[in-house]
Amino acid sequence: MEAQNAESFYLKSGKPTSLFIFCILLFGLLPLSKATTYDNTNFNFTAFDPNVHGIVYEGDASPSDNGIQLTFNLRDKGLNGSCGRATYYKPMHLWHNSSGKVVLADFTTQFSFVIDSLRNSSKADGFAFFLAPNGSKIPPYSGGGLFGLENIDPTYINYRFVAVEFDTFTNNWDNAMSDHVAIDLNTVQKSLTSRPWWWSDTENGGKVDAFISYNSTTKNLSVVLLDTDDYTLKNSTSLSTILDFSIYLPEWVTFGFSGTTGALFEIHTIYSWNFSSSLPVATNKSYQTNPPTPAPAAATNSTSPADNPRKKSRTWLWVILGVAGGIFALLLVLTLVWFFCWREKYRGKEVETEMVTAPRKFSCKELRFATSNFADEGLLGEGGFGKVYLGFLRDMNCNIAVKKTTPQSQQGVKEYASEVKTISRLRHRNLVQLIGWCHDNQEFLIVYEFLPNKSLDYHLFREPCLLTWEKRYKIAMGLASALFYLHEECEQCVLHRDIKSSNVLLDLSFNAKLGDFGLARLVEHGQGSQTTIMLGTDGYVAPECLETFKAIKESDVYSFGVVALEIATGKQAIAVIDRNGKRLKTKLVEWVWELYGRESIFDAADPRLSDNYDKEQMERLILVGLACAHPNYFARPSITQVVDILGFKAQVPVLPLDMPVPTYIAAHQATIAGSSASSSSQISASNRSQAQFSGTSSTSDSLKVGTGTPATNTK
Repeated sequence: MEAQNAESFYLKSGKPTSLFIFCILLFGLLPLSKATTYDNTNFNFTAFDPNVHGIVYEGDASPSDNGIQLTFNLRDKGLNGSCGRATYYKPMHLWHNSSGKVVLADFTTQFSFVIDSLRNSSKADGFAFFLAPNGSKIPPYSGGGLFGLENIDPTYINYRFVAVEFDTFTNNWDNAMSDHVAIDLNTVQKSLTSRPWWWSDTENGGKVDAFISYNSTTKNLSVVLLDTDDYTLKNSTSLSTILDFSIYLPEWVTFGFSGTTGALFEIHTIYSWNFSSSLPVATNKSYQTNPPTPAPAAATNSTSPADNPRKKSRTWLWVILGVAGGIFALLLVLTLVWFFCWREKYRGKEVETEMVTAPRKFSCKELRFATSNFADEGLLGEGGFGKVYLGFLRDMNCNIAVKKTTPQSQQGVKEYASEVKTISRLRHRNLVQLIGWCHDNQEFLIVYEFLPNKSLDYHLFREPCLLTWEKRYKIAMGLASALFYLHEECEQCVLHRDIKSSNVLLDLSFNAKLGDFGLARLVEHGQGSQTTIMLGTDGYVAPECLETFKAIKESDVYSFGVVALEIATGKQAIAVIDRNGKRLKTKLVEWVWELYGRESIFDAADPRLSDNYDKEQMERLILVGLACAHPNYFARPSITQVVDILGFKAQVPVLPLDMPVPTYIAAHQATIAGSSASSSSQISASNRSQAQFSGTSSTSDSLKVGTGTPATNTK
C-alpha cells in the first residue's frame, strides 16, 4: 500500500517535480551558464512634436510643422551656411563581445523626407543618416559638402562614422555626379559605393521614402530610395555594401540625421522615422547593457593587485573550486533529470504544444517593459477606444503592437472583452494574429503581431499612395478571403461589423490582415445578431443596420464592397467629389454607381495610377464593390460568390443602371434575422429571385443583381 501511494505521488505531482528540477538547474548551473537577452532599440515617430523629447537637436536643427528641420527654413535668417543634427536621445547597442565572439545587431530604419530648393535649379548640399560613437557632436568647420560629419582639415581629428548621404551638389570629390546617394566610411570625400539619384525633384520639394537595413549575418548594409508618388517603382535607387561595423565603430553609437547648406541653399525636412534593432546579448554578472561611462581615475599604488603573487594563487584556487563544484552540480542535475523526466515526457509534450499555439496572458509589468512604459515615441495609432503602442518581446524576439483600451469608457471594456473572446478562436493568414492579453490593475491590453506597413487607409488617403495595382488587387483578394473564413469556415459564424480600410493592416509583403474585432459577434450559422447598439463607422454601415439595428452576413458584405471601391478609386467612403466645377461631399457608392450608369466605370479608377492597371481586374473590383454595396441586403452576393468573381471563377455581375432605392417594409425587417439562414450556396427564392449568382456558371450570360423589382431595367 505504501509503495502504491509513493508511485501515485510521483505520477501525479508533475508541477512540484518540474519546479524542483528547475530550481536545481537555476542554482546549480548558474555559475557555469550565461543568459541570453536582447538589447534593442525600437521606436516609431509619425510626426515630431516640439514637446516630445525623443529627439536631440544640435546646431540649426529644430522641430517645425510636425517635422524635423535639419537646416534653417526661415528666409529672414538666411538659408545658406546652415548646419544641424537630429539624433535619437538614447544610444544604440551596435555590437558586443562579452562571450569572446563579436555579435552584431540587425537593424532596419525607414524615414520619409523632402529636400526643397524652392524651385531653384541651383541647390546644396544635402543631408545624411549616420552612426557615430556615442556622444558624437557636430565637428567645427564641417558645413557645406561635409554634412556636419567631419572637419574640413583632415589632420584635425580622425572622425569615425558610417553614413548614407543624399547629396544634391557636385563637389570636387564626387566624380562629376550631380544628385547621388552614397555610403561613406569615416569620410564623405571617398565613398564605399555611390549611385546617381535618378529622381530627387528637389526643385519641387518631392517627397521620398528611404529604407536602410543591416544584416548582421551577411554584414550587408543596403539602401533603397522610392519616389512617394511613383506607383510603378521605376523612380527608385538602391545600393549596398559589405561592412563589419565592429571594426570601425564602438559598441554604443549615436545615430540620426545631419544636414548642411553652403553658399547655395535648400530646406531639409524629415517627416517620419521608425527604427528597429535587435542584438542578442550573452550576459553575466560582470556585463552591463547600459552605455559605457568614464571610469574614475585609479589611485596610485606602489604595487598593483595584479602584481601580488599571493592574490594570484588565491585566484587560481577559487577557479579550481568553482569548476569542480560546477561539474558536481551538473552530474547531480543530469541524474535527477534522468530519474524524473521519463514519467512526464508525454505530459510535457502536450503542455509545450499548448503554449506554442495558444495566446497567452501577460502581466502589466511585462507589457510596460516591452513598450518602454508606453512611451509616446512608440505610439502607432489612436482611436475611439484607446491607443496602440509599439513594443518588443525579448522572450519571443519579435515586435508587437499593444492596444491599450481606455478604462474610463464602459463600452471600451466591453469592446476589449469581445475582441479577446472572438479573435482568440481565429486562425487565418489574412487575420491579425493575437499574441495575448492583459487585464491586471484596471489595465485592459491586447497584444497583436506588429505589422510594419500600417493600414490600408494610410496608403490610400493619408500619404501619397505607394500601392501598385498588383498590391491593391491582392489586398482585395486577401480581405475577401478573411471574410469568407469568418462567415463560412469558422465553427460559429463571425460577424465583424466594423470592416473599413483603417482596420485592414498590411504586412511586409503588403498582404491584407483584417483586425479590430471589438464589435464582432459570434452567432450560429444561419442567424443574425439580435442586438446592435454600436453601428460601426459612417459610410461603411449597411442601410438595413440603420433601420433594424441588427447585423447579418450581408451587412459585412456591404462594408467589404465600400472598401473594394476605396481600393479601386483611391477615394474615401464619404468623399469630396468634383462635379460641374464644384466640390461636393457625397457617398462613394453613389458616385461610382452614377458613373456606371453612364457606362464610364473606368472614370472611377484612381487617377494616381495613371492607367497602370489591369482593366479586367479593375472592372471586376468595381462591379463587385457596387454589387456588395447594393442598398437591398437580399440582392447582394455572398462572400463565396465574391471570392469566385475576383478569382475569375465566375462572371462579373450586371447591375441596374440607376442605383436602387432601399425597399424597407415590415416583411423585410421581420425576415432579416432569417435571411442568412441559408448557406452561401443556397438563395432564398422569395428574397433573391432577382439575384442569381453562381461561382461555377458556364453560361455566357452575365450574372445579374436584382433590385427587388423585375430585371427588365438591367444593363
